[in-house]
Amino acid sequence: MSYMLLIHETIGQRLTRSEAEGHAVYERMLRFADDLKSRGLLLGVESLVSQESAARIQVKSGRALVVDGPFAEAKEMVGGFFLLSCKSREEAVAIAKQCPAAEWATVEVRETGPCYT
Repeated sequence: MSYMLLIHETIGQRLTRSEAEGHAVYERMLRFADDLKSRGLLLGVESLVSQESAARIQVKSGRALVVDGPFAEAKEMVGGFFLLSCKSREEAVAIAKQCPAAEWATVEVRETGPCYT
């Protein structure tokens, strides 16, 4: 089964770190990803840049509405994700507990699947 770990972090949190602190945090996440890869659990991983350059799109009545970031109503942003191959939800939760980002963000565990269930 595939599970996604979504990293939800407070907007602006990255700006509170020095460049050295930011690099240290990123290196911890890279080591975590390398460990998951070596165990055959990692299907994909990416860090996302700030939502400053993001866009949200909705199509209503055949017209596309595009809203550029940053998004004033947002208090958190998705800072990245890990896509895992796990035997169970329990295994995915156990991995999420080991994720370094859980120390400064919220790690959400979601099983992948069709949108009709």
